[in-house]
Amino acid sequence: MPEPAAPLDRAALTPPNLRPGWELVAEGRALARDWRVGRTPFLDRAGAACEADYKRAAAAEGRIMQHAHIGFRSVDRTVGAIAEVFDTCGARGVTVDRFGITLDWSMGYPALSRAGRPKGTGIVLDGPEDFARIAHAAPAAAHFGDFMLGLPGALDNTKHALAAGATAIGNLGQYFTFRLPEWDDDVATTEATVQALGLIAAQPVEIMVHSNLDDGFAGLFADMSATLGMVLIEKHIVETLIGARTSHCFGHHFTAPAMRLAFHRALAKVTAGPGTMIFGNTVSYRSTPGGNFASLASYLQADIWALRRHHTGHAINPVPVSENERIPDVEEIIDAQVFAARMVAHAADSFDLVSFAEVDRNADILVNGAQRFAGRVLDGLRAAGVDTADPAALMLALRRIGPKRLEALYGPGASDSDAWGGRKALIPAEWVEDLRRAAGGWVALTPAPVRERLRASGIKVCVGASDVHEHGKMLIDEVLAGLGLAIIDGGTSVDAADLVARALRGGADAVAVSTYNGIALRYAREVRDALAAAAADLPLCIGGRLNQVPDDSNSGLPVDVTRDIAGVGATPCATPEALIAVLDGIARRQERAGAPQPSPSTLNTERSLCAFPE
Repeated sequence: MPEPAAPLDRAALTPPNLRPGWELVAEGRALARDWRVGRTPFLDRAGAACEADYKRAAAAEGRIMQHAHIGFRSVDRTVGAIAEVFDTCGARGVTVDRFGITLDWSMGYPALSRAGRPKGTGIVLDGPEDFARIAHAAPAAAHFGDFMLGLPGALDNTKHALAAGATAIGNLGQYFTFRLPEWDDDVATTEATVQALGLIAAQPVEIMVHSNLDDGFAGLFADMSATLGMVLIEKHIVETLIGARTSHCFGHHFTAPAMRLAFHRALAKVTAGPGTMIFGNTVSYRSTPGGNFASLASYLQADIWALRRHHTGHAINPVPVSENERIPDVEEIIDAQVFAARMVAHAADSFDLVSFAEVDRNADILVNGAQRFAGRVLDGLRAAGVDTADPAALMLALRRIGPKRLEALYGPGASDSDAWGGRKALIPAEWVEDLRRAAGGWVALTPAPVRERLRASGIKVCVGASDVHEHGKMLIDEVLAGLGLAIIDGGTSVDAADLVARALRGGADAVAVSTYNGIALRYAREVRDALAAAAADLPLCIGGRLNQVPDDSNSGLPVDVTRDIAGVGATPCATPEALIAVLDGIARRQERAGAPQPSPSTLNTERSLCAFPE
């Protein structure tokens, strides 16, 4: 049950050391004298000034574009892979229009501050030359998305990407949710991002400011109409206040074809486009590669139908079916692109079979709710004294409020204390239902004696996430709540020392960590070291994607580190079952020691008292 949203404090949301947005935008615009968008083989082949113009021409022709993603860590291997995918697909009659790459999160630090910073599993581009190598690898558009905008290194990255000829730069959505390890200066992050947006706005051609909604607040809202509302808020910031152009992407967490169709239709109603791409529904890849082809076909079919009905300039994104197991190789990327092209060809025969009446009804609900949400947010912030005409002040205020509080305060639905976001969702987010179903399943699988023992134990668990991927943490929170345990909020993207401090302050009996971004072993060691420094011997459980790139790796590929995590004294948890077993062990030891057990009412009180804000 959500806690009541506290009133907003303008001084806490927009501190006096934050510089005026107009000043930051002007500084960014002035940099355009020295940093201007270059030309690329793609722009020359297309005879276009920018990718946005290319997309509009393709949309006018009714041609559905395709986006490929390369996940290698080496610049050389990435450049070679882009060329091979483009050429091989072309020889098979398939055009790959644009390429994205997996940039490392360390790219988010300012260029002069990256040395010695922790790294994930992505590629590191050291300067304009590396960006240019990517942009010139094939005559297809280069998409520089994650860890560019929205982070403290935003201005450096934008300069280098523009010089290389990129005309799609992101990811603005990450500004609102991503926190880099050991970086807490959100004022500097805001100022760098606004300056970068000013530089983009001053370019002689249109640069698409890419925002992946699933990576921002939108991926954490319980109401899909609030998700669409963030589109309107981001458009207000980027287009109205700064003078650049937004281009929104969605799709990671959209599993139901009807919802993909409805959201695309609603997005088309509130934006002029063109969009960057509709991302693949990667969370549905839960089978073998062969089984995952069904999921690939399911989401591609919906996206192709959506674009045939109303072409928004988005490219489709066929994610290779091996993506949930490892970094896909070149041949698997090619197979996915060829598969997508055949799906496009077959869609002409199936399009007339679809009835869009329910899709349109849901799209209208989304649009109406989005307009209500955006209006409430801006009105509420103005009433709290935030200058909503200042892009820097508005952005920082939104970031500091956070998605849960923002939805509780201004969500489009009626207040509902039993609802996930504190309000009854107009269109519930799929991930909420999926997460609750999964959590309920794990609780039901727990033997009754174990459930009873845990519920009576009074055990407190500090649950944190090593990075921004919060859904794993939410799942563990729900499972533990279903087992009647007290939960201490360890935070998201939390440094190890801070996680341990919160655990000890709340009187935790164990620490549980959800991790994703290829730092599992390093993070486990850091938490263990922080516990040792505090002379605390708490069990540490860690689950999620337990991989990491070895320091001496020649391939740059992450490897499984489950055994290594166990070697440093932590418990690797492939599923919540392993965590439950550890907690049951604690409860059994308490029973043997004859520890007094609190009453259920005391447990509920303790849970509310030890919940730390994010």
